[in-house]
Amino acid sequence: MKLLAGLALMTGLIQGRLGAAELQADTLKAWNAYIQGSDTRMAARLNSARPFLWLDEADNRRRDVRRGQIVVAPVLDHGVISVPSGLIHHWIGATFIPNSNVEKLISVLSDYNRFKDFYKPIVADSHFLGCNQKNREFSMIWHRHVLFVNAAMEGRCQAQHVAINPRRGYSIADMTQLREIEQYGHPAEHALPIDTGHGFIWRMHDINRYEERDGGVFLEVEAIALTRDIPPSLRWLVAPVVKHLSFDSLETMLRQTRDAVASAPASVEAARQCPNELHGSSEAKLVRDP
Repeated sequence: MKLLAGLALMTGLIQGRLGAAELQADTLKAWNAYIQGSDTRMAARLNSARPFLWLDEADNRRRDVRRGQIVVAPVLDHGVISVPSGLIHHWIGATFIPNSNVEKLISVLSDYNRFKDFYKPIVADSHFLGCNQKNREFSMIWHRHVLFVNAAMEGRCQAQHVAINPRRGYSIADMTQLREIEQYGHPAEHALPIDTGHGFIWRMHDINRYEERDGGVFLEVEAIALTRDIPPSLRWLVAPVVKHLSFDSLETMLRQTRDAVASAPASVEAARQCPNELHGSSEAKLVRDP
């Protein structure tokens, strides 16, 4: 979620001068179809049809990550896919956190109240809201103020954490209740209706996969975001910028996570904030609300 917010807001700095927009039904339909395809690919990793970790699909990728590099790459079509009246951004990255364990990683990934500390300055505020039947719920506010655009968004997210076994697990987070905040930080600050505004972010979907081995924890993040479209006349200018921002945003987020985990106490117990969270190899299947 941190990467997606940063990417979409920074991309929106370019798009923000295009005027107001509204999420269209055919854009949302294309997004839902794309996420279903992502679910299928994730299920293949859980049933051993593909390696659980993307980094294990290539020896050089695994070697570079193990040596301390943060590896980032587009998933499909150079990371940006055009859909009716919108763009889907899809990137993946991986890092290795030495001398750590799953408990420390989960303690950071689920400490929603401190996201504003771990991922500043993009994340301006964050709060854990509680649990429903299967999910943890939290809220965040993202903010970027660059040149002529003061871009801010607030959203509510549902996140599911699944422990496949004591050393391997994943989480999936969906954010659909997103509101653009106009005049953020000023007396006239106000939130716009959902799915209206400049189209900085329409939807977000985030997948974390992790595995403890080789004296530490491997973490990879698959980030998918839906934003408004860019007119063809501007794509030649915007496309390289979007690619650069995507790479830098994901690399920064992974580094911030690695630093937060590395500085966590030597011995921690991951908080089970929701009593019905899934644990055990029998639950090693894709779990996500429709």
